[in-house]
This record gives sequence, C-alpha cells and structure tokens, in this order.
Amino acid sequence: MNATRTLDAETILTATETVLRRYGPEKATVRDVARALGVSHASVYRHFPSKAALREAVTRRWISRAHADLNALATNTALPPPERLRAWLTTLFTCKRNMTSQDPELFATYRILVDEHTTVATDHVAVLIEQLRGIITEGVDNGDFHTADPTATAQVVFNATMAYHHPAHAPQWHTPEAETALQSVCTLLIAGLSAQPVGSAHHQDQAGSSSQSVSDHSADALLNHRKAPRTRCT
Repeated sequence: MNATRTLDAETILTATETVLRRYGPEKATVRDVARALGVSHASVYRHFPSKAALREAVTRRWISRAHADLNALATNTALPPPERLRAWLTTLFTCKRNMTSQDPELFATYRILVDEHTTVATDHVAVLIEQLRGIITEGVDNGDFHTADPTATAQVVFNATMAYHHPAHAPQWHTPEAETALQSVCTLLIAGLSAQPVGSAHHQDQAGSSSQSVSDHSADALLNHRKAPRTRCT
C-alpha cells in the first residue's frame, strides 16, 4: 500500500469487496484484505474489531448503494401514490435481481448474514418498510388509498411481495414469468388499497363492478408463477 495513502474505513471496505468477489464469503479472510492493502491484519482490526464486524460493514454499504434509487422514488411526489407504489415494488425487485446476477459473491455474503440473523437484514427491512409506509400514508392523505393503519399496511404489502425480494426466492427471479407475476401482485395490492371501506356509500355503489375482473386476471397470473416457501425477512 502507498505509504502516503490514509488507511481509513472506506478504503478497507473497498478492498474487502474486492477480496470477497475474488474468494467468496466462505474463504475470504481479514489477512486477505490486509494483504490486498499492503498492511498488517492488525491495521485492519484497528478499524473493525472482528471478521464479522468487517463483513457486516461491507454488506451494509453494498446494500445501501444497491438500493439508492428506492428512497428517491419513495419521496417522488411527481408520481401519484398508486403509480409510485408499483414503481417502488418493481424497482426493489429489479435491484434484488441485479444483485444476484451482477455481484453474486456479495449477495452470498448478505445471505449468510440473513441466515445468522444479524441486524444487517433487520435494519435493511426496517428502512424498506418505512419507505412503503411513507408512500401509503401520502396515498391515504390524497384519498388514493384507504387504510386506518399505514404502518401495518406497509408490513402487509412487504410480506405479500416477499417472493420478489427475499434472498431465499432468488432462483425464481430470473424466470420469464417472475416480473409478470409481480405486476399482478401489484395490481391486486393497489386495487385493495384503493377500495372504499366496506359499508361506505361509494363501496355499496361499486360492489360487484370492475374490481372482480381485475382480481380474476391477477389471480390467474399468480397461479402460473411457481410457489416458493415463506421466509422471515429480506
């Protein structure tokens, strides 16, 4: 390593990404990272106290970069909430799919952290659900959506789309029908959020109308998509 170059956390994380891509999460070591930087492994430990801490830090940074577009999309008031919700869910799916194909070694690292129940996964999920809550809340304020509890509804939407963002379902993301099935799920969710509460005058006037045909069409598409096991978090 160049003696004039400062060894800081970001430099170490960048080197760690390179090492993980070269050796994979099972074989990469702190010594490998130190060797890539031209320093002793003790120098790395001064910034990150353990291999686990280093692995978590590099995964957090990678996740943040990979999902950078989601926050901007969630707060893009130029899009009406129904369109924004669909775009956000589609973008999340695209981000996850790209992560598996463009950076498989770092995605494998993330899967290990999910399996180990570290806070990396739970913190990531909390950020995503908060973005969903914001979209849904604005939809309620605008009269586009109808729910008494946007926070709980955000969790429901997140759970309902689990097959399109949880690592356990990654093998299915590259099938031809995956994106079509996701759009069908989005149609169902948006139709449900847009429906007037049961008992309202508008609901009674519209009962039995076009919503049934939308649901039938979406349900048919969903049945054509391969089922996958339910899992804990994304």
